[in-house]
Amino acid sequence: MSVTKSLPPAGHVALCTFPFTSHPQALFGLVFSLAKEAPQLQFSFLCTRRSNSMILSNETNILPTNIKTYDVDDGLPEVIDHLTLDQALESRYFFKRFPGNFRRGVDTAVAETGGRSVTFLIIDAFFSLDLGKLAEEMNVPWVAFMVPAPHDLAVWFQQDLIQQLYTNAQTHDDHPEDQVVDIIPGLPPVPFKDFQDEVFQRNPSSPVVQLISSMVRKLPKASAVVLNSYEELNPSLLTNYLMSKVQNLLYMPLALSMTASGTDATGCLPWLDQQKATSVAYISFGTMATPGPYEFEALAEALEESGVPFLWSLKDKFKEYLPDGFIERIGMRGKVVPWVSQRQVLEHPSIGVHVTHSGYNSVLESILCGVPMICRSLWADNHLNAKMVEEVWGIGVRVENRVITKSGMIKCLDLIFQQDKGKKIRQAATALKQVSERAAGPDGVAAKHFETLLQIISEK
Repeated sequence: MSVTKSLPPAGHVALCTFPFTSHPQALFGLVFSLAKEAPQLQFSFLCTRRSNSMILSNETNILPTNIKTYDVDDGLPEVIDHLTLDQALESRYFFKRFPGNFRRGVDTAVAETGGRSVTFLIIDAFFSLDLGKLAEEMNVPWVAFMVPAPHDLAVWFQQDLIQQLYTNAQTHDDHPEDQVVDIIPGLPPVPFKDFQDEVFQRNPSSPVVQLISSMVRKLPKASAVVLNSYEELNPSLLTNYLMSKVQNLLYMPLALSMTASGTDATGCLPWLDQQKATSVAYISFGTMATPGPYEFEALAEALEESGVPFLWSLKDKFKEYLPDGFIERIGMRGKVVPWVSQRQVLEHPSIGVHVTHSGYNSVLESILCGVPMICRSLWADNHLNAKMVEEVWGIGVRVENRVITKSGMIKCLDLIFQQDKGKKIRQAATALKQVSERAAGPDGVAAKHFETLLQIISEK
């Protein structure tokens, strides 16, 4: 009897993942959830060795037996120091092998599952153009998973119009970046400076920007586009607009499905246990970009003068930007650590505000935990996310002129912790948390969309 005949009559789903930032964890959350509900399907998760090892080292759950990870070629020379590797350099090496590395990865997955052909591809939306073509060559259907926010996808669908309007503004205005346009359905008017710089690039040199710019041309060919959000959190006009662009629009925030666990090596949780409810400012600016050195100093001075207890996730290399003697003077009122399990921290009842770069996963985690935000947006989609926080959801404030100053941060902290407006923001954050809890329930849209996705990938 041949190996092929001995296999159960089930499909083989391969997932191809953008290996940087929060994307691998998001896609792995998706495959983990799907595999538990569809044990008859085989799932192959394709990403770089570095990302796969990080995911598996953080995974505390027992993996379903129908998931297998495969390392695709990252292009890195053998002699390179992985501990000090710059992510920009890592991405350049990776794209020298793309998309052939995923083609070879799919072949390996087929061979190592006894010749079970791939029957469906789930693709990171950033890879839609190249890996959508791969799916067509393999004659298999595919689904795209969009890790950034739904409003960010709408921006890319409107890229040509945004570029045209900005070019017109440049010819009539000395400060075109301050001009406001009303072109994203469901959002308030947006100044050009709140769009990420990459949207304005007609001939981008970055391979990542090239991928994102080209993905919207291919997404309508996908069997479905999965959004990393709850439909109930988004304006209906935005949802309707995106539905008009793709075949099936599915909401399910699976990027967060496996992030609530983690170790507490720095002792944050016992320290938080000693603080009053909603009294602590949690500060984290993500991993990809940081404020300038003078902003670290201004933030530290504001924390010291305000008297607000704080937990600051700050890599050791940035501590040199803090004022001399700051940590010693603060004593037990504050805690500066190199890393925290963010979801665990945000869920703690002592957290009163999240001072954040407004990365989408950080914003979404804050929403699910009912924590107000002070947004110092840094780059890419951060600015538009911060606008949503302040003007659409009403669950936070933005620092003035997108720069942290001592007086400006003191003003923001006072607003959140002391003023009536801060109480309204906290009430709005609590209400939105309740919306997300209902959305996550069996009667929410996400549960129905998850069943739809299961049906799509199981069809033959």
